Amino acid sequence: MSSAIVVDTNVFISALLGRGGPSRQVIRACLKKEYVPLMGTTLFLEFEAVMGREALFKKCLLSENERQTLFDAFLHVCRWVNVYYTWRPNLPDEGDNHILELAIAGGAEIIVTQNTKDFQDGALLFPAIRILHPKEFPGG
Repeated sequence: MSSAIVVDTNVFISALLGRGGPSRQVIRACLKKEYVPLMGTTLFLEFEAVMGREALFKKCLLSENERQTLFDAFLHVCRWVNVYYTWRPNLPDEGDNHILELAIAGGAEIIVTQNTKDFQDGALLFPAIRILHPKEFPGG
């Protein structure tokens, strides 16, 4: 059975904007079902909001339709997780708390993010969840 992971929005966007590299390897591993990415309501809304920022994609090699097709393919391999509790891990960036909550609720082993330092100083610690930069990700 594949390991459950949470892919931060910044990793997916980096995969879209780059010409290769570790972020693409993370997304590729998910699409090949080597890992099971978790998705929840808050993360989904964040993905959609960032995907809608046309100015961000001015230099992207993929068209809007191609980006949406890739996002749809990614969503197809995701496992939807409902997060029912409202406690907060109290990470320095409030906007990252939902990622850690999703990882806990879905039993993820890894959170893949470009901002690993943002997950180091929370009030609640979860040592069983590894926080990895895409270049540290297996196969990245």
